[in-house]
Order: sequence, then C-alpha cells, then structure tokens
Amino acid sequence: MLVLAWGAGLLLATHFFGRWENEQRNPNQVPASSRGEGYIEVRLAGNGQGHFLSSGQINGQAVLFLLDTGATDVAVPAELAKRLGLKRGAPVTLNTANGRSTGYRTHLERLQLGDIVLQDVRALVAPGMDGDEVLLGMSALKQLEFTQRDGTLVLRQTITQ
Repeated sequence: MLVLAWGAGLLLATHFFGRWENEQRNPNQVPASSRGEGYIEVRLAGNGQGHFLSSGQINGQAVLFLLDTGATDVAVPAELAKRLGLKRGAPVTLNTANGRSTGYRTHLERLQLGDIVLQDVRALVAPGMDGDEVLLGMSALKQLEFTQRDGTLVLRQTITQ
C-alpha cells in the first residue's frame, strides 16, 4: 500500500508540476479580452523570459503564438502547417537568425487571438522551424495597434460598425 501511495503521489506531483511549468511558459492560456466603443483589446502578460506567448487559433484550430515584431510574416512550422491543412505556395528565401532557408507562401483564412479576429492573413510555411510555436509577425500585427508597459502587451483592433 505504501508503494501505491508513493506512486500516486509522484504521479500527482508530476502532473501539477507540468501544468505549472506550462503556465509559466505561456501565462496567456486564455487571453484577457475587452471591448470598448469601436475597439477590441487583448492584454498579454510577458513570461519569465520577457516573451509574449499566447494561445490562439488558426482556421479554428488551437495554436500557440509567439509575438515577433521582427518577423515580416506569420511563420508556421512545417509540421504544424501540415496538421492545419495549410497549402504551400510559391517558394521564398527566408533570412533568419540561423541563416538563409526556403519557406513557402501561404495564407490564413482566419487568425484569432482572444476576441481579436483577423481574416486572410499572409503567412509562410517555414520548414526549418522546430516546435509548435507560430511566430506572429507583422503581416498580422500591422493590422493592430500595440503598446507595451510594465510587462504587459496591449493589442488593440479597431472595429467598424
């Protein structure tokens, strides 16, 4: 019985530690949204490394965004693009921090971050990217106003009636 109790305790500790670790990496599991007259705002907390990660959606499927003002376009890792059913278009040379590589043009019918929804966003399928993070680049961010203060990033979308 003692061995079972220890096993159950270790299992629970592992589960809760994994959850805690994920929340530290992405403090925006459910991004905080608010609406005002003529706008929608999403507030994102920075993680311990100062990055802004957030859960969101591409074409109705859950993804993890890493906001990157240095990226020209939204960049989707190749394996994730395949799971999302994104079509590869024309090849394009990418200049990244790791050197040059070849990516493929694509577009996202719908991108959602909190209550902010963007339609027909230019994107790239990036075969050289590892992991599951989608770089939320300027092809999406240029459609929003954004400000950063005290570890919080505020994204604002103007909406027309």
